[in-house]
Amino acid sequence: MPLPTPRPDDPAVVLRTAPPRHKGAPTVLKIVIAGGFGAGKTTAVGAVSEITPLSTEEYLTEASADFDSLAGVEAKQTTTVAFDFGRLSLPDAPVPLELFLFGTPGQDRFVDLWYDLSRGAVGAVVLVDTRRLESSFTPVSFLEDIGLPFVVAINQFDRAHRYQPQQVRTALELPTSVPVVACDARDPIHVAGVLLTLVDHAVKNASASRVHHASPTTLQDA
Repeated sequence: MPLPTPRPDDPAVVLRTAPPRHKGAPTVLKIVIAGGFGAGKTTAVGAVSEITPLSTEEYLTEASADFDSLAGVEAKQTTTVAFDFGRLSLPDAPVPLELFLFGTPGQDRFVDLWYDLSRGAVGAVVLVDTRRLESSFTPVSFLEDIGLPFVVAINQFDRAHRYQPQQVRTALELPTSVPVVACDARDPIHVAGVLLTLVDHAVKNASASRVHHASPTTLQDA
């Protein structure tokens, strides 16, 4: 019986220290898919997952009408109440990867759950709906506050105005270090590309952090 794939306690340590592994021994990373209510998180996880995704979608009811505005997403009938889960293996990446995807509920009232879902993650994707851009501020601020690397993916909804990444960056007041890309959350290739962009960003962030922390020792030794 083959041994189970080891799960690192701190994925960032793997990115900073592990040499490229042999094929068949993927690096396992946890990734959070965040964003506002109705931004397409469940769709993105379902589009790219190689397994039947775990979904905790429930129908919207009149009881939530005062909390969950449907302005701009009037056709939406369900919402995530816990999390979505999917898995994507990328054996042909420069370093073979196995990505565990956790989609968060979008409403601000679930922020306590965001902390739990972010624990042990190497980074996050923030899906943005430009029709309801204001819903993106809370997840962006949350990730900045906890120091988790993230990228912003503009979900290109049908009939929505196409804004350039730089326009979204300016509107969300994002630093130039945060990648901003466009995608279609229904397209597996698009979503996989966003995930690889995040992994690359997390690697660079981990490397920069290692250099920053090593600098005082280097200067002292000099």
